[in-house]
Amino acid sequence: MRYSRSRMLFGDDLEKLHGAKVLLLGVGGVGGFCLDCLFRSGVKDISIVDFDSFEESNQNRQLGSEALGELKVKHFAEQYPTITAIDAKVTPEWCASFDFSSYDLVIDAIDDMKAKVALTHFVGEKMIASMGGAKRLDPTKIEVASIWQTHGDALAKKFRYELKKSGFAGEFDVVFSSERPSCVEMGSFMGVTGSFGLALCALAIEKLRR
Repeated sequence: MRYSRSRMLFGDDLEKLHGAKVLLLGVGGVGGFCLDCLFRSGVKDISIVDFDSFEESNQNRQLGSEALGELKVKHFAEQYPTITAIDAKVTPEWCASFDFSSYDLVIDAIDDMKAKVALTHFVGEKMIASMGGAKRLDPTKIEVASIWQTHGDALAKKFRYELKKSGFAGEFDVVFSSERPSCVEMGSFMGVTGSFGLALCALAIEKLRR
């Protein structure tokens, strides 16, 4: 059976995963792996939001990127039949107009800082987020912690600063890396970005089983 081995591990909690409603923002190098992991683990009701199309430069790290020119959400909706695809760019304005109330968990796998901060104010502790997976080579340096307890991750540092500046005083967990960057430009390695997505999925499963 499809989920027999998942049930061996999760037990009756598998029903919680089947019944969960998840919103995943961003299905690139991190979010694509998170989506695949969630779906294969038994989370069926997943809404994905992205506006981008696959480009050749994505092929070093992104699942589905052989479908050049195709909208990411459209491609993934064809691969995972129970998900809902939303073709939209996540901006502060989009966050203000979207209804997050029906979701059990919101997963932030986007890069835009203004959108990340705005999302936090609308979702609060119902959110988990990915920090910076680019420029790194060692997936063993990936950690999970409260946003306020992150260290060694430049994106997380910027996020903390912007959250404080915006007056956000809540708490939520993030996936981050303490590894020092190995290059200046936005170089990327699937061994790390994919591991970020899988760690984000594992954190999501932990939250949904509670």
